[in-house]
Amino acid sequence: MCGIVGFTGSKQAAPILLDGLSKLEYRGYDSAGIAVRDGEGETEIVKAKGKLEELKKMTNNGDAVKGDCGIGHTRWATHGEPSALNAHPHSSEDENVIAVHNGIIENYQELKEKLSKSGYEFISQTDTEVAVKLIDYYYKKYNLGPVDSIARAMIRIRGSYALCVMFKDYPGEVYTARKDSPMIIGIANGETYVASDVPAILKYTRNVYYIGNMEIAKLVKGGVTFYNIDREEIEKPLTEIKWDAEAAEKGGYEHFMLKEIHEQPKVVRDTINSVVKDGKIDFSSIGLTDDEMKKISQIYIVACGSAYHVGMAVQYVIEDFTSIPVRVELASEFRYRKMTLVKDSLVIIISQSGETADSLAALREAKEKGIMTLGIVNVVGSSIAREADNVFYTLAGPEISVATTKAYSTQLIAGYLLALQFAVAREEMTEEKCCELLKELYTIPDKIEKILEDKERIQWYANKLAGAKDAFFIGRGIDYAIGLEGSLKMKEISYIHSEAYAAGELKHGPISLIEEGIPVIGVLTQQELYEKTVSNMVEVKSRGASLMGLTTYGNYSMEDLADFTVYIPQTDSHFAGSLSVIPLQLLGYYVSVAKGYDVDKPRNLAKSVTVE
Repeated sequence: MCGIVGFTGSKQAAPILLDGLSKLEYRGYDSAGIAVRDGEGETEIVKAKGKLEELKKMTNNGDAVKGDCGIGHTRWATHGEPSALNAHPHSSEDENVIAVHNGIIENYQELKEKLSKSGYEFISQTDTEVAVKLIDYYYKKYNLGPVDSIARAMIRIRGSYALCVMFKDYPGEVYTARKDSPMIIGIANGETYVASDVPAILKYTRNVYYIGNMEIAKLVKGGVTFYNIDREEIEKPLTEIKWDAEAAEKGGYEHFMLKEIHEQPKVVRDTINSVVKDGKIDFSSIGLTDDEMKKISQIYIVACGSAYHVGMAVQYVIEDFTSIPVRVELASEFRYRKMTLVKDSLVIIISQSGETADSLAALREAKEKGIMTLGIVNVVGSSIAREADNVFYTLAGPEISVATTKAYSTQLIAGYLLALQFAVAREEMTEEKCCELLKELYTIPDKIEKILEDKERIQWYANKLAGAKDAFFIGRGIDYAIGLEGSLKMKEISYIHSEAYAAGELKHGPISLIEEGIPVIGVLTQQELYEKTVSNMVEVKSRGASLMGLTTYGNYSMEDLADFTVYIPQTDSHFAGSLSVIPLQLLGYYVSVAKGYDVDKPRNLAKSVTVE
């Protein structure tokens, strides 16, 4: 969602704040602002509606705002329309307290009424202004210090938040607190940084602290002190971020999404190598033992968006390799359903950021019911990583584009490796068979490279789809799961209405939508289902559809049916999704480019969905 950056040190803060915010633009926003203080002088607040460029113009790239301590924010409107007035930072009337905030305060109306009775007036429509004035209320009424006043406010606030706060009486200091919304703190060379995501501070430091849920941190120049909600001082471990600064830059590509599509061979290889040692799967870093795997009687895969589509594909693989039944659940539904979870089951939570609000809530729900949990996440130290019983880290590195590609691919690989190890641990697959499949898995990165070499053909076809109003993706089994992801890529970055259907469901309603020229993309990599899906493609072609066929080399009869055919290298059918998704990612990307859209920052979407 929104982005936060804070700094205190000896350098000028404003350029650092603006630079950090520019690294968080991928999160989605509609206004931006900074607050900077020079020593004990007055704090200067500058806010603007629209893109960060407007704020940079107003401040001469930060040079016009002097001071070595400050906070900055990019806002995505929730409470109140996009405007300079509603933009962060917000302050109390006398600027005693100034703050920025990510998240949603659910009881802000109730708190607003209480504060109004105490004489506070409100000039914005935001919930953030309520949080600021609540902190100010406790600070003044009870003559409290910053940590105590923030803690009191945290107890009263319901919802999710990451806060960065400055106090008039404490120059050179920034205070931060969080609940269910991410925040990291970095220290280097006598400077202290805080941000809502790693890329914002990566060029300055790779040594960071992760502030925990319901915790507070006091930032001074080159130092940080942590407190729990009871205001007791606590210790936190320092974590080294393995990404380098270049990993969060475009590296010569036109868009982050295209760069990240091309990074997939490397990150898939890295993720395999993280748990495969000397030709065997080693889960010692994950924590899930063979004995625990033997006892599992049911698996629930819980996720949102693309991660949910990963779960759909992995479900087929696990159930093919083992006797374990698998259910795939949307996190936003799972957390509110009154369902009895099977004893000796495992809940797998998949999330790139490790902070997805619904997925995190589903994890906590499972833990409350005494069910073992496993997180598949990309961000070390994230909330899901910290709270899950076991963690499988995908090594995708920083993913900047809102539309996921490389994180999706590493999650798929993690799912395959889990399926293989479950099968071996339960003696439902021999070691020899597993080694054979691992060798095939190791060929996936090179086969992705081969597909990427053919991207110009996909670009040519994408240009023809740019004028389409609707599109349909069909497939069976794993191909259906991959079609779901292809359809999502199409709709989220090209804004073409797109749906994916299990091919056998066409005649149960969707076929009534087929009309002359409508694009239908058939995914056909599962050889035992090939002819059945071909029959469905014939049905829609007879009703005027324009067909694209996505299949494996050798199925050359597709040329006689489809208007355009894309081939992927042959592989074991269980792993075919890792190859077939690549042309669909490219298709969505090139259609968006052809329509002239901002591929990396699609409208109304954000990279990390940390609120409901």
